[in-house]
Formats: sequence, C-alpha cells, structure tokens
Amino acid sequence: MSETAPPNAAVVEVENLMKRFGDQVVLDGVNLSIRAGETMVIMGGSGSGKSTILRHMIGAVMPDQGSIRLFGRDLAKLDEEGLNAVRKRFGILFQSGALFNSMSIAENVALPIQEHTDLDQNIIDIQVKIKLELVGLREHADKFPAQLSGGMKKRAGLARALALDPQILFYDEPSAGLDPVTSAEIDQLIVDLTRKLGVTSVVVTHEMDSAFTIADRMAMLDKGRMLMVGTRDEFDRLRQLSREEALALSEREQTIRQFLRGDAEGPITARRAATNYADDLLGGESGPAGSIPALQPTRSR
Repeated sequence: MSETAPPNAAVVEVENLMKRFGDQVVLDGVNLSIRAGETMVIMGGSGSGKSTILRHMIGAVMPDQGSIRLFGRDLAKLDEEGLNAVRKRFGILFQSGALFNSMSIAENVALPIQEHTDLDQNIIDIQVKIKLELVGLREHADKFPAQLSGGMKKRAGLARALALDPQILFYDEPSAGLDPVTSAEIDQLIVDLTRKLGVTSVVVTHEMDSAFTIADRMAMLDKGRMLMVGTRDEFDRLRQLSREEALALSEREQTIRQFLRGDAEGPITARRAATNYADDLLGGESGPAGSIPALQPTRSR
C-alpha cells in the first residue's frame, strides 16, 4: 500500500521547467505546485505547452532544465525501476481512451492489476467490477471498445486509470470529441470521483465550460509561459469583467480574459493580425515559427 500524502501537501511540483524541441522553446521557466486532493485544471490554446507539461508530469518526457517532482521524488533522477514505482501511484485518462480493441472492457481494466499485482483472478474480477461500477459501466463489462460510444470509451478508460487505486489522476482533454451532454456527464464523473476517492486530479483542457465546472484551481499557459495560477473564482472574476472594465487590465490579464470568454477581439487576435503575411510567404524573420500565436480563441456556448 502506497503512502498517502497529507492534506494540502504538494504531490506535484514543477520548478523552472524548460523544454526545447530543436530551436523551439516549448516550456519557458514554468512553475506549478499541485496539492493533494485538489483538482487542478491546466489550460491554454493549441501550442501553449499544456500537453507537453502533462507528458513531463507522467515521466514520458524529461526536462532540459528545471525539475518535476511527484510525491517528493525528482523524476529525472530516477532509474526505470524508480519511475515505474512512481507510475503505479497515478492513473492516466488519455484523450482517445487508448483502449485495446481486441480486449473486452473488463479485460482492459483488469490488465494493469494483472501486470502489477499478485492478486488471484477472483479478486481481480471483483476489483474490475468495482471500478466499472464507479464509472457506470458494470453492465457493459463484456463489450468491446468498438461497441461503445465515445463517452462510454472515456468512462472505460477512466475505469482502467483507477485500476491500481491511484493517488493522482491525469486527464488529457477528457471532453474532447464529446457532445455537450456527454461532456457534462464526464465533468460530473470527475467531480464525483475526486470527492469519493480523495484523489488529486490534474486536467488538461481548453474547454472552458468543463474547466469552470471541475476546477478547484486553474493554471493558464501561453507560448510556453505560465500566465496565471489561481482559484476558479479568481479566474471567473476576470472572465466576468465588462469590456470597459477590461481596459484597465494589463495585457497579460486581457489575454487571459479573452481566452476565458472566447472573444473575437483582444491581445490574442491582435497578435495574430500583426503577423507579416509577406514575410510568411517568403520565409522571412516574421515567419510561422516565430509569429503564430499559441492561443486559439474558442466561442463560448
């Protein structure tokens, strides 16, 4: 049984994280601390670095500079055995669900337990039923992924992420590709599981409806830099400001507000409009690599 982190202890600590791919700086000195038992939403537009920071947190990518610590352990300093020990303490819901199509839902959920424990099959079967019941899929245990809707695949993926009773759940765009009703159901499931199981949830998304439904705290990235970390209410106050009130904000705050609201006008679109079209065509200094904005505004519902 893994040791449970005390309430309010930092279970994920990101310090001065730097990551480059070639000449492109993807993460530029990012800092973030995530406390035990909270739901942290990490948001930002396409290319902002939010998926890259998630890959660092699960140990799939290592930083060029800075550190990522889970449960106080620096992932970059662990060998493969040490990394695997840490990975058993968290679960991941991938954007696609990432289920094995040749296995039933029950077999998908059972696989991590079979691989990482010495439990008898009868006990494993009971554990699988418990996990599937948590996500409302116990009656669909014998179905295969191809027989499930998009929302049911997400639920099945979540049941598998819960298989080893993790202390942290990482979610990669949990609402992506779902209709509004199914998306709301997944949001409610995340909230319910966090409360019932006491897990720490880290959710990467650009869906504002979902973010404001599930978050305790929120973090916003733009072009690889952390613009703001705060409570849901702090972000909501920015979102609710009128256009006239927003004129007194800094450019950073106006950028955050535009993204949260999905407005068509603001620093994000101004940054895009400033791109020199001629230089783009000719590959000049203002070419695509240096000028395309990371944030893609979305239209609020």
